[in-house]
Amino acid sequence: MLSLKNSLAVLRKTNALLEGHFILSSGLHSPSYVQCAKLLSNPSKASKICLSLSKKIKKKIKKIDLILSPAMGGIIIGYEIGKLLKKETIFCERVSGKFVLRRGFNIKKNSRVLIVEDVITTGKSSLECVNLIKKSRANLAGFACIIDRSNNKTLKIKKKIVSQIKLNIPTYKKQNLPSNLKNIPITKPGSRYLK
Repeated sequence: MLSLKNSLAVLRKTNALLEGHFILSSGLHSPSYVQCAKLLSNPSKASKICLSLSKKIKKKIKKIDLILSPAMGGIIIGYEIGKLLKKETIFCERVSGKFVLRRGFNIKKNSRVLIVEDVITTGKSSLECVNLIKKSRANLAGFACIIDRSNNKTLKIKKKIVSQIKLNIPTYKKQNLPSNLKNIPITKPGSRYLK
């Protein structure tokens, strides 16, 4: 498995670890952002991260029937993990602000579904995926992601997250911004609010 140090080196080589003032898809502000699309645009480097994550998943989650990823960020990583674990992989996408299954995708009753994302901060997208699993009368196998940047204050998920990289990057509500962030132009790199 790839060490944390080597995983971070891959993120830096692919320019996936960004510094500035970002509004995350959770609505929280952050001085750092992980643009996994930059990592995944370099398949030879991303494959090392995905292979290592798939080994961790195999070790920690025993039975998986299906992988579900939220669009946009989770689609490629979900596909790669599905390929490595030899599991069917589907994705959900937002329609009128809510995640739905489209394109003929469905979740079989009683199946064990692993949610795979690129980055988890608060777990809001993952929990929206859980609602689709419950609606299908299936079971949650667990959560996995490349980057877990959650903390006890903001994380809404109560189950353990299997991640390749655990980052401790602070996040702030708009009303609690530190002065150094207030003076930096804001970037909104996520896809949640795209029209």
